[in-house]
Amino acid sequence: MIRKANMTDVPAIHGLVDFYARKGDLLPRTLQELYERVMDFHVCEQDGEIVGVCSLVVYRADLAEIRSLAVLPAYEGRGIGRAVAEACIAEARTLLIKRVFALTHKTTPFERLGFRVVEKNDLPEKVWRDCFTCSKLYDCDEVAVLLDL
Repeated sequence: MIRKANMTDVPAIHGLVDFYARKGDLLPRTLQELYERVMDFHVCEQDGEIVGVCSLVVYRADLAEIRSLAVLPAYEGRGIGRAVAEACIAEARTLLIKRVFALTHKTTPFERLGFRVVEKNDLPEKVWRDCFTCSKLYDCDEVAVLLDL
């Protein structure tokens, strides 16, 4: 079941994001940050367990970011990542946002959703808002992808 996250989901969201952050696949998010941004998240729940997460962060009226897309390893390959990402994209459409982007190590899943690879410099909002405070600023290996809605 895909649904909007609630406060009781935050510890599970944190555990999932932290698992991939420790591997270097996602940026770490503090528990406090996740409580503050819980309304940004969609989750996939199966048998009472959060098995997939994704957030939509709005930058301005026409631009948002897909962030913290993660699926428990045991559930990979079942379409859960796609489903939570599509839920965020649907929310962006409802908000009349025109462009959604992500920074990722794996472009193929995003390309299957209609995203295209772009230069990070094409997203100055992201660079100014987040990249300058990121520990990977000068050693970033993520690729920017963009979806026009």
